[in-house]
Order: sequence, then C-alpha cells, then structure tokens
Amino acid sequence: MVDPKQFISAIKKIALEKSIDEEVILEAVKSAFAAAYKRDFGSKDLEVKVELDENSPELAKIYVLKEVVDDGDVIDENLEIDETSAKAYDEEAEVGDELYIDSTPEGYGRIAAQSAKQVILQKIQEASRKSLFEKFKDKEGTVVIASINRVEGNHIFVDTEGTTVMLAEKHRIKKERYFPGKRLWLYVDRVGLSAKGPQIILSRTHKALVKHIMEVEIPEIATGEVVIKAVARDAGFRSKIAVFSDDENVDPVGACIGQRGARIQPVMEELAGERVDVIEWSADPIELLTRALQPAKIGKMFIVNDEDFKDEESGKFVKKRVAVFVEEEDRAMAIGKKGQNIRLATDLTGFEIDMYNLDEYEAFMKQFEKMQSDD
Repeated sequence: MVDPKQFISAIKKIALEKSIDEEVILEAVKSAFAAAYKRDFGSKDLEVKVELDENSPELAKIYVLKEVVDDGDVIDENLEIDETSAKAYDEEAEVGDELYIDSTPEGYGRIAAQSAKQVILQKIQEASRKSLFEKFKDKEGTVVIASINRVEGNHIFVDTEGTTVMLAEKHRIKKERYFPGKRLWLYVDRVGLSAKGPQIILSRTHKALVKHIMEVEIPEIATGEVVIKAVARDAGFRSKIAVFSDDENVDPVGACIGQRGARIQPVMEELAGERVDVIEWSADPIELLTRALQPAKIGKMFIVNDEDFKDEESGKFVKKRVAVFVEEEDRAMAIGKKGQNIRLATDLTGFEIDMYNLDEYEAFMKQFEKMQSDD
C-alpha cells in the first residue's frame, strides 16, 4: 500500500536534491497519474484532472470531464453522466452542462504509483535536465571554479555548481596534470540542449579564460583602470595580451606584471605554467605589430592593406595584411618555434603577417608599386 505522506515527502526530497522546482515534479506526477488512468480505465480522449492529497488514502483524486445528458441516454460512461447522477455532484446541473466527476477507482493510489513510475522518472529526468540547462545557460561566457571528481582513463569529470560535468580532452591543457580533488578555473564555452540532455562545454584552453583570470588577479583590470584589448593564446605554452589605460598615471603593462612578476605569476601558475606576455595596446597598427612580434627586432614594416575586404573579382574574403622585414638573424625569433610567435601576433592584431629578410625590402616595394600602377 502506498503511503500518501511518504510519497509526497519523497517527491519533495527529489526536488530538493535535483534543484528542481517542487511544483514542476508535482505537475509531472499529476500528468503521469492522468496518463495511467486513461490507459487503464478509460481512453486517450478523456479530459482528466488530477488532485494530489497526502491526507487521502488514495493519494490522488481523479476527475473526468463528462457531459450531462437525459436520464437513460448515457451511451459512453467515460464521457457522459445522466442528469440525476450529476445533481449529486452539483444540484444546479442541467442537461448539456459539463462537469468534472470524481472517478477515482478503488485502490487507485497503489495502481497509479506503480503503473506511472517510469513516466514519473522520465518527467523528473526531463525537469532535471531543463533545470541544469537553465542554470548553466546563464553562466555561458563566464568562468567557474571546479574540482576534479574522478579520472577514468582518458575521461575527466569535474564538479561545479553542484553538477558533475566531463572535461573533454580537446578542452584540456595537454601538459597539465589532472587528479581527483584538484581545483581548476574553467571557461563555460557553450551550453546547449539536445535529446540526451544539456551539453555543457567547459574549457581550459579558451583564450577568454586568460582574460577572466587576469580580471580576478589584477585589481586595475577589475576596476576598469586597465582594459584588455586583445588576447591570443597557444594553450599551455604561451599567451599574448594587449592592455591599455587612458589614465596617463597608470602603466598598464606594469600593473599587470607587478614587481618582479608578482602579479602575472599567479596567472601563469593557474594556467599550468603557460607563459603570458603582456604588451601595451596601440591604435597605431605599426606600433601594435612591433610590440606583438617581440622579442624579435623589426627592421621595417609595410601595411599592404589596413582592413578586411571582399575581392570583387574573385569573391574571396581578404584579410588585412602586413609585410614585416627583419635581419636574417632575427627571422627565426620573429617567427618563433613552430611559427608560434608570428601566429600569436597575427591572432592578437588581426593582420596576416608576411615575413621577409630586411634586404628584400627595396625589391618588395618596387614590385608593390608596379602592381599598384598596373591596377
């Protein structure tokens, strides 16, 4: 026998544990009970209303909408009730009226609880998924703190916001060690909802993670005295950050690095030792590009085109482009190991960078001028 008080208490406990609105589950239970009644005692065409009552031995009362007809004219007892019987529910009932009639079968609480169990579990699961989606959707584009719950082979699961989420391999820093109990900053990259439930993408590699950590660690960024204008990142290895302040009394780079690196060091430690280069942003592209390519020394620079555009003849999209000329001995440093330095500078500034030796400058300029005159 189902104990109504225990049943309702269990529903409330589930709602609390799953962080689901209690009313959502109760409505799901009512819906499940109604579906079970239609299946076992009536038909899918019935209009059924369910009321839960923890003080009733039946747990639930089933009310079926029926049309009042003349005595002796009842054809379908599931849909109709004669006028005499209807007046027992409502003294003013007349032929043609529609009334919700108590149609609760004997022992229905036990029957409904058993037959609707799977439906109830499904509804609770759906409500739990929706609640989880809504909770994380508000955090999309922000950073959360998580701790590693468990490591199963190549699968890592983290606990955050009262939820266990998998941290996918492609969103992990390759050289970082992951072990149960370790605390991490994670960027909530994307939150979607599929048939399988919420799809929560957490990332240790997203470049926005660097920005958010710096906002936490560096007071001048948190207050807006220093603004991060651009971020480029090769996760786990190196980042370049362009910062700016319109207060002439504030050194934006110094504020970020701190005395002897005291401020930038915690940021790098949080990123598993990733090197973080901070440069001062400039509205002058030549100056910004020169700083972005540090530590290489730039000999000359020529901006081929200073804005992105669509080529009318080919229909192709053309990015803004710059030619950079360096001494032969500086070329490797300007490009960087496996092209890292030039790649980060491109990402930071938005310019496609073509690297040349300094002794190629005059020939390049003559060729460029010839192309311009031909056009």
